Amino acid sequence: MNGKDIHKLVIACDAGMGSSVMLAGQLRKTLKKQDVTVEHTPVDAIPADADVVVCHTGLAARARRGAGDIPVIPFEVYLGDPAIDRLVKAIKDGGEVGG
Repeated sequence: MNGKDIHKLVIACDAGMGSSVMLAGQLRKTLKKQDVTVEHTPVDAIPADADVVVCHTGLAARARRGAGDIPVIPFEVYLGDPAIDRLVKAIKDGGEVGG
C-alpha cells in the first residue's frame, strides 16, 4: 500500500494507560496537512474502514485478527519509534507501507 492512499489511521490499544492517546494526538498534528484522520480504538474494535492500524507489538497478533486485510504496523515505543517514523514518512512522501 502506498502511504498517499492512507486517509484513516487507527491506533489500537488495550491497557488504557494513555500512551496510545498521546501518540494519536501527536500523529494528528504531524499528519494534519496530509488530511489523514487519526482515531484511537480498542484493539478488539478496529473499524473496517481503517486504511492502516498501528499498535504496540504486544497487541499485534490480536490486531491482525481483528483487522482482516488492513495492514498492521507494530511498534515498540510510543514516541520516537522507527516504525512510526517510517509510516509518517511514507504517508508524507508516498512511499510503501508494510504490515
